[in-house]
Amino acid sequence: MSICPLCNGFQEIHPTCQCGSQMVDSGREMDYYDDYSAYMEIDQLKLQDGYPNSYSNHKCPHLFTCPKCAKDKIIFINE
Repeated sequence: MSICPLCNGFQEIHPTCQCGSQMVDSGREMDYYDDYSAYMEIDQLKLQDGYPNSYSNHKCPHLFTCPKCAKDKIIFINE
């Protein structure tokens, strides 16, 4: 089992949006799938998240949102 540095608060990143504003981390993308996905086993969800290599390559897909223009972006974080 790998550990995501963003999920565990070891690291923060703030990518820049196309509009020039800093984006904020809105958490793991898979937490937004349904009402219970935030409580499910992370590695199990990675097998069903639609990204074929997120589990085998130890990548955690995070949703970043721009507070200025409301655009979303998925960034894969190395675990």
